[in-house]
Amino acid sequence: MPKINISKSLHINAKPADVFSKINDYHHWETWSPWLIMEEGVKLDIQPDGKAYSWVGKRTGEGKMKVTNEKQDESLEMDLNFIKPFKSFAKVGFTVKPDGEGTNVTWTMDSSLPFFLFFMKKMMVAGVGMDYERGLKMLKDLAEDGEVHSKLEEKGASTYPGCKYVGVKGACSIKGMKNDMQSKMGQLMAFSEENKMNTTGQVFTIYHKWDMITGQVEYTSAVAVSEAPANLSGGLFAGSIPETKVQSVKHTGTYDHLGNPWSMLYMMQRGKEFKIDKKVDPFEVYVNSPQDTAPNDLITEVYFPVK
Repeated sequence: MPKINISKSLHINAKPADVFSKINDYHHWETWSPWLIMEEGVKLDIQPDGKAYSWVGKRTGEGKMKVTNEKQDESLEMDLNFIKPFKSFAKVGFTVKPDGEGTNVTWTMDSSLPFFLFFMKKMMVAGVGMDYERGLKMLKDLAEDGEVHSKLEEKGASTYPGCKYVGVKGACSIKGMKNDMQSKMGQLMAFSEENKMNTTGQVFTIYHKWDMITGQVEYTSAVAVSEAPANLSGGLFAGSIPETKVQSVKHTGTYDHLGNPWSMLYMMQRGKEFKIDKKVDPFEVYVNSPQDTAPNDLITEVYFPVK
């Protein structure tokens, strides 16, 4: 059977003991788990000592996990049994090491896919790896600040009215997207101010390609306008999003956690809760501005066009 090996690490500005206590007790996992955040109402059965738990959910499937070995404030070993959507077993591990005044945490998984899913290996490694990265970021919040700065609100089905926009295209690695988008948004905002564009106040990003396996993304950063000016230059262009039916999720929190609403919508799509409209690319709208809003209060709405 195809083997899967995943390892992700993150530096956390907290003592090893503070970090370890959030990992070795499953009572804390509901707060920072990258999967449980995407589904309200998951049935959880956590043992009183916090060393084993099981779950049943519509989106998250069914399974159980238990701590099999731990070295206080240093390492953990866990058994993970998936029951639904298909049966599988994994060995999960954590190592917690002092790193300067903080802690370096590494989260690993060793597993294998059923033989009939061999073609999904690369996608599974990439997808679970991104889940681990999302989870470590939320663990970092919890250990450093006592809370996770990411709240999701499922908005359900609605109709996006459409808009005209002026945009600029970007293409980069997923890891380099933050800097690339800042550059593109800066270019767009500078042109808007210099030319006094008649904007409607809506700023957004349209995602044309998101390849988890190669780690590459193609997108358009844009600002909605009543009419695009004729003197567009420097790669700026005029475009539009048509009126379309959508499923959307509202996210409140730092942009570092925007993987959460996207993952939630992808999970809903995989669960056939809606059928995606491939004729219109998905997009995210920045409801308030990072220039005058605290990072933890930023609101972003993610839209998936649907049939």
